[in-house]
Amino acid sequence: MRMRFALVAVPLMLLATAGDAGAQNYPWCAQYSVPAGARNCGFSTYAQCAATVSGAGGYCEKNAMYRPYSGQPRRRARHHRY
Repeated sequence: MRMRFALVAVPLMLLATAGDAGAQNYPWCAQYSVPAGARNCGFSTYAQCAATVSGAGGYCEKNAMYRPYSGQPRRRARHHRY
């Protein structure tokens, strides 16, 4: 019985203490030349991206979903109760 409890409790504790996973927001993407068409949009500069694809094959392109950080937190819309 204790073993079952440990098998359930330990993963739940790990999930409860996990932090938020922030989305990647980088301006350059690597499109790899593999049959499945893998893509990695985790590059800050074109040089980083080009160095990565130079050994693996592929090309770099701008991330169409990139949004520069404005430095201010997003404001949440207020909903007033009447």
